[in-house]
Amino acid sequence: MIATLFSFRNKRANALIGGALMAVILGAAALALVWTPFDPLGINLRARFAPPSPTYLFGADEFGRDVLSRAMAGALSSTSISFLTVSFAVICGTAIGVVTGYVRGWTDRAIMTVNDTLLAFPGMLLALGLMAVIGPNRYGIILALGIAYTPSVVRVVRGTVMSIREREYVEASRVLGNGEIYTMVRHVLPNAIAPIAVLATSMFGWVILSESALSFLGLGVPPPAPTWGNMLAGARPYLQSAPWLGIAPGLCIAVTLLGINLLGDALRDRLDPRMAQ
Repeated sequence: MIATLFSFRNKRANALIGGALMAVILGAAALALVWTPFDPLGINLRARFAPPSPTYLFGADEFGRDVLSRAMAGALSSTSISFLTVSFAVICGTAIGVVTGYVRGWTDRAIMTVNDTLLAFPGMLLALGLMAVIGPNRYGIILALGIAYTPSVVRVVRGTVMSIREREYVEASRVLGNGEIYTMVRHVLPNAIAPIAVLATSMFGWVILSESALSFLGLGVPPPAPTWGNMLAGARPYLQSAPWLGIAPGLCIAVTLLGINLLGDALRDRLDPRMAQ
């Protein structure tokens, strides 16, 4: 009884803490749409390398731009890129995974051969190669990371669908004369939502980290548009003389990863029957 209560409290704490952290990040991103303390792109050479103060809470960078304002604008940029990337990967990966897992046969073998070939490349390496071809821009990074993460979604969804297609209600749908497309959409896909939702939640954090890494390497959103990654890249030469330049973007990345991982754990515990037991 005590162990069950303790486990329940841990799950509830994960959801509350993760939700609170993500609410702060998403709230800052939403607020950046309408207001920031200063213009994130505004240059003020008189305030170059200004340390944290009541005026500049996180200091100012080498161009006198407010670090807090740029971190808020970076939250909007980084989270929107991550959301669009995850949406792209989940939609494409789910469609391919449902078809391959349900239809099987030569279609499954042909598609999964290509999918496994893509999985053989590390996701970051594949994204780097695609970005070198596409070029550094917002939509290029969404496309590159979306393609890099789609094979993982295909593999998870396919395995789930292969298990679901053997269930009695799917066989009953066939016996009633329902078409394959109707059965996939009406009976197979809804029962695969739980693992897809957990994977999408975890993937949001992976994409945030990948986008920050690509921006840090100069292959993400080009400056002066702020993202957490290119803010860290810009702060690197000045970390000894102005360490506050890296605090805000680094803290934002850490808080986002912690919050999304806690939410992912809570969602997995909620949707996975084995964890509930």
